[in-house]
Amino acid sequence: MTRAIVFGCAGKALSGEERAFFREVDPYGFILFARNIENRDQVRALVDDLRGCVTHASAPVLIDQEGGRVRRMRPPEWRDYLAPGVFTDAFARKPETALEAFALSAELMAADLFEIGVDVDCVPMLDVRQPGSDTQVIGDRALGDDPQTVIRLGEAMVAGIERAGVVGVIKHMPGHGRSVVDSHLDLPRIEASADALRAVDYPPFRHFADRVPYGMTGHLLYTALDADRPSTLSPAVVRDVIRGEIGFDGLLFTDDISMGALSETKGGGPIGERSRRSIEAGCDVLLHCNGDMNEMRSVADAVGALEGDGARRAAKADAHRGAVSSGRHSLDTEASVRRLDALLKDLRT
Repeated sequence: MTRAIVFGCAGKALSGEERAFFREVDPYGFILFARNIENRDQVRALVDDLRGCVTHASAPVLIDQEGGRVRRMRPPEWRDYLAPGVFTDAFARKPETALEAFALSAELMAADLFEIGVDVDCVPMLDVRQPGSDTQVIGDRALGDDPQTVIRLGEAMVAGIERAGVVGVIKHMPGHGRSVVDSHLDLPRIEASADALRAVDYPPFRHFADRVPYGMTGHLLYTALDADRPSTLSPAVVRDVIRGEIGFDGLLFTDDISMGALSETKGGGPIGERSRRSIEAGCDVLLHCNGDMNEMRSVADAVGALEGDGARRAAKADAHRGAVSSGRHSLDTEASVRRLDALLKDLRT
């Protein structure tokens, strides 16, 4: 059976224990981090090995490659890519040039991923940045400070990565742009009213709800939506807001289930318990990233097969990935880099 989990792995090649575990558990997919990446040949071999461990050869392989400080593939092996915030700032002055440049940058970045077999990039980040939010959490990762700017730049980014054969993940639902603490370490508490969230945070996700096959929760406590449970563990947030008000019926990943926001001290419980609770809340697939074997075993023990609505959504997402992959455009890399350089020069003037 395909398990409702996406796992990371510990290093640049699978150990015998990891390979046996993945074959036994059969996760839906995998996610890569900088610790897994050295060069093209090595990471391509790792991706092939990961897919060879599961029953579905087209298992998705994810990565966070946003540009700027959040990118797992870096120079000198790969080109450098600017943070989304560079294009956000330029959009206010020269919108059409900024949109073209951002789409082309996203396409080149995704072409690097496609070359090594990675077919899902965890972009666009649709969190609307709000005053006072933590600059290390959001900052120049944001596509804008208002919903319409986020939507316009999000459209450019999705179009760019899909031209290169890669699909996206809309994150972090229902909105991380107000966070003043890092959910990797602590549980952000969002005091905004439900009306404020509807007016500012939800619109970008609603716009892309039928456009992008994958979505991801954020681990935050929205006091107006559920004063007791973090969003990933809350049926009120997942079922009523993400599925209901936002209207997202794609495959919903949790953010990394091992993050500090869901720790036992924050009410998440042991990692197996919080894994079970996230599925019960309405998430489709657990995301566990750190490669810790003991934690992975606890997660696998707590999470069963991808079935019912989750299986239906996964099949739809898989079909979308296949169509995007087979319909990818041929990219003249050298000409595209020259064009991007010219656009960026124009934006700097």
